[in-house]
Amino acid sequence: MQAPELKKFAWQRGYAAFSVGPTDLGALVEYIAGQEEHHRKRSFQDEMRAFLKRYGVEFDERYVWD
Repeated sequence: MQAPELKKFAWQRGYAAFSVGPTDLGALVEYIAGQEEHHRKRSFQDEMRAFLKRYGVEFDERYVWD
């Protein structure tokens, strides 16, 4: 029996944390399930910029990305 292929893994340097209410849980689970496909169409950076702007969070790009 051949050992399963190991994928390269590394922790990211930064992080962001957000909270959601119980009424948004279904949408969150659906988003996570489709995240890989979703990010083939829209980059994580573009999505994060839109999210931060939507909720009025000020940010400086020099400190947001690795």
